[in-house]
Amino acid sequence: MIPLLSKFQPRWRSLPFRPPPAGATVAPKVRLSTAPPEPVIPSKKPIKVELVGGKRYSWCSCGHSRKQPFCDGTHKTRAQGMTPLRFVPEKDSTVWLCGCKHTSSPPYCDGTHKQGFIVSAPLHEHAD
Repeated sequence: MIPLLSKFQPRWRSLPFRPPPAGATVAPKVRLSTAPPEPVIPSKKPIKVELVGGKRYSWCSCGHSRKQPFCDGTHKTRAQGMTPLRFVPEKDSTVWLCGCKHTSSPPYCDGTHKQGFIVSAPLHEHAD
């Protein structure tokens, strides 16, 4: 049997390694991770908030916002990959929103801030 595609078989060539030209800038090393970003802890207590029914709210899920417990867009530069939780309450109410950002029922506090890993963790301080 005669191979029909023999002239199309790839030919490997070895090329010499050339270092980058003098004065060339080197790209910084980037840490790639498949793990989701972790929120920082801005408060170890829940935050009491008066919500208006039908109004749209954006709860900060990263912990970097200066307008806790609500988002101010800081996640776009400080916690890329995280987004705020948007919600609309059905009626006017007073609620406790999570301040530690580790609740299992976001945006509402579930008492997670009382657990050891939150109690012993340092609070996030904003850098100016």
